[in-house]
Amino acid sequence: MGHSGKVRRHEMGIRMPAKRTTVRDLRRHNRSLLLSKLYFDGPLSRHELSGLTGLSAATVSNVTAELGEEHLITEAGLVESDGGRPRVLLRVDPAYGHVAGVDIGETGVKVELFDLTMNRLATVEHPLASPRPDAAAAVTQVASGLREVIAESGIDEATVLGVGVGVPGTVEQGAALRVHAPTIGWKEVPLTDLLRAEGVELPLFVDNGAKTQGQGEMWFGAGRGARHAVIVLIGSGVGAAVITDGTTYRGSTSSAGEWGHTTIVYGGQECRCGSRGCLESYVGAEGVLSRYRKARGGKPTTGEDEQTQFAALLESAGKAKAAAKVLEETAGYLGAGIGNLINLFNPERIVLGGWAGLALGEEYLPEIRRVAGEHALAHVFDQTEIELGQLGPDAVAIGAATLPVAALLDQGADPRTAGSKRGTAA
Repeated sequence: MGHSGKVRRHEMGIRMPAKRTTVRDLRRHNRSLLLSKLYFDGPLSRHELSGLTGLSAATVSNVTAELGEEHLITEAGLVESDGGRPRVLLRVDPAYGHVAGVDIGETGVKVELFDLTMNRLATVEHPLASPRPDAAAAVTQVASGLREVIAESGIDEATVLGVGVGVPGTVEQGAALRVHAPTIGWKEVPLTDLLRAEGVELPLFVDNGAKTQGQGEMWFGAGRGARHAVIVLIGSGVGAAVITDGTTYRGSTSSAGEWGHTTIVYGGQECRCGSRGCLESYVGAEGVLSRYRKARGGKPTTGEDEQTQFAALLESAGKAKAAAKVLEETAGYLGAGIGNLINLFNPERIVLGGWAGLALGEEYLPEIRRVAGEHALAHVFDQTEIELGQLGPDAVAIGAATLPVAALLDQGADPRTAGSKRGTAA
């Protein structure tokens, strides 16, 4: 998947408190600015870089010379100039290094390897035996998957800048990273420590899967160009990434976006989080299949796993009343939930993703939009686009792989040598 499209620097920037700027800070800022501009908008000439960034021609010349010596950028041909010599085009060098993206989901583990400009080189997927996978089992599959994609692509592990990991829960940063995912039974799981114990020595960047999907769609997919958006993930469970002014909104402890655990029915059906009436229990694949079984008097659904069962349910809608009714209700609950998002966040765009969200959206997007319009304030709804995600079921892994890239662009230097904080979403 070659990356394309224009993405603004602020869409992945991290805002820091104001402090006195040193020469070293300024140098890092200039490197970050030019590297990011080339990554998202390149190839560009030095003259274009100066005009787009506001940096002087001398600064651009000096910084690009440095970046070239470090092999972070490379020449990409010539472009004619007005009356002078042709100008050299520059771009980020795809061969500088590699990044891996991992999606730990309720149904399986996916590991993908990319070059620096996000061309996919290898992918492996391992199913998990239970929808509430043991953390140790998931970690074993991640470590195995990383070894497999590196071997399959024939690269040297030393060229991997980092591994991004998307998880189905909240990530607590601190002295030691902890993952909280109560819906699958994970409590204070020391994920990076477990991966290290399994032999993974590469730099690790961990974030919630809905947030990694959100960053992937903002950089390369249906979120491109929007400054205010909500990227929704519907799989077995439900989450969202809220993008405000180009930056992912995290809240005080990084758990913002737990949209699946907002209440859609007071006193409603039990959710696997322990509460009742959560949106997830009505539109997440596990909840939808549970409602379908109940509608059929407890008869089991066909299919060996959740994804095949969900696909069979969608296929049955044209010929089975129970299936059609459950899916129409699901589209209604989802539309109402999206209406809530529109009223709360006033986004320009809502992107529907996740394997179950994409499958539902393919069939029911007009109905979802209609119901969202009934539940959102009219003047706000009229200014909101509702679209399907463009990165498909790989979105969480692609977004996870952007985490080490974001660290590289933010620091203007290799995250392995720039002293980046391990185990954080960069």
